[in-house]
Amino acid sequence: MINLLIVEDDEQQRNIIETIVDGDNYQVVSSASVEEAILILKSQPIDVIFSDWKLGNLSGIDLLSFVRKNYPHIGFSIATAYGTIAHAVEAMEAGADDYLAKPFQRQALLLSIEKSLKANQLRCENTQLNEALVQQNNLAGIIGNASSMTKVFERLKRVSHTNATVLINGESGTGKELAARALHELSHRQGKFIAINCGAIPESLAEAELFGALKGSYTGADSDKEGKIQAAHQGTLFLDEIGELPLSLQAKLLRFLQEGTIVPVGSHQELKPDVRVVVATHRDLVEMSQQGEFREDLYYRLNVVPLVMPPLRERREDIPKLLSHFTQKFAAQYNSPQPTIEKNILKQLLDFHWPGNVRELSNRVERFILLDDEQELINGLGTTKNGQQQFTLPSTGINWEAFEKQCLQDALRQNSGNKTKAAKFLELGYKAFLYRLEKHGIG
Repeated sequence: MINLLIVEDDEQQRNIIETIVDGDNYQVVSSASVEEAILILKSQPIDVIFSDWKLGNLSGIDLLSFVRKNYPHIGFSIATAYGTIAHAVEAMEAGADDYLAKPFQRQALLLSIEKSLKANQLRCENTQLNEALVQQNNLAGIIGNASSMTKVFERLKRVSHTNATVLINGESGTGKELAARALHELSHRQGKFIAINCGAIPESLAEAELFGALKGSYTGADSDKEGKIQAAHQGTLFLDEIGELPLSLQAKLLRFLQEGTIVPVGSHQELKPDVRVVVATHRDLVEMSQQGEFREDLYYRLNVVPLVMPPLRERREDIPKLLSHFTQKFAAQYNSPQPTIEKNILKQLLDFHWPGNVRELSNRVERFILLDDEQELINGLGTTKNGQQQFTLPSTGINWEAFEKQCLQDALRQNSGNKTKAAKFLELGYKAFLYRLEKHGIG
């Protein structure tokens, strides 16, 4: 059945329209005002709307504007007793699928509704086709058309069918796990994708968690435990935050990568699981290895194929597409209408530096959908009186030296290595800028 909403403030006219369409494969619901129609739209699915132009305090055009903003797929026909060309043009420019002048014949009404229904079906089909196309162009939920993301997609596709170990670098929230999942989904591996956060495992249990353990091998081992490496047999093991792996376990991981064998805790029997290893970190493993915090030989064993996930601030052109994806995703998840975002709000989002990257953007959109408050998108994005961005420090604190070094490197990169321009970019004196470069050993 087709869900048809009739909006007409004249009860007699409304009854006539209901009689005409009754029994013609339509499930009809009616309202006498724009406000009542909006409540109906929020409470049940509607395929087509047939609305009068004049509806008390508000008009059919007001309802049409609301529908096109929040339910763009719905077919919409509008009728008026003032059948002027100006009205027809205004209705079509506002997004109506058809326009009908009163008085109208039964057949004209049915044809108008049928035309709007076909428009609804075409929009739904286009949405489905676009979603299918997006799925083809985006890997495992990774979204982006920026040149930096194109390079990521190309590398993922190139190495996905190999068993090469991949080291994914990137700031928190850039989508490192999504990239690892894409590698698995594009591969021919039939096993599971097993993800483990190396920083979330107590050091005392880390070996058993990775390599497995026999019953009684340690306090609390009441039964044999299968390790994550063995669980990923014929699949992919993703070790997130590899820089947090204790040094005592790094040697055992290196042995597995070199020889392909593991020995569970409390056992003397070697196992040889077929596992593809992908690791990720937001830390500088080279610097960690120089400071003795990470094994240099393990780093080179992991860094067979390096992959860098760019921060969101370096691919701002993807923000509108990400916004569209997240509003659609969370609107469907919470059964809410998909809103549009005003241009002034979009500009603020494009100008923001996004320290939390895509994850932060996703969280903001989710709150926006849940609370139906556009301010949730821009809270905390404000500027100071002189127009400079306000930075909100993370509650966990910040490594100032690393942050300053990153700012200097980013300024040089954005200014093609020109130190004079980079100094102006950071609003630093040239000598002060050179001093900081020397301090951090930046050539």
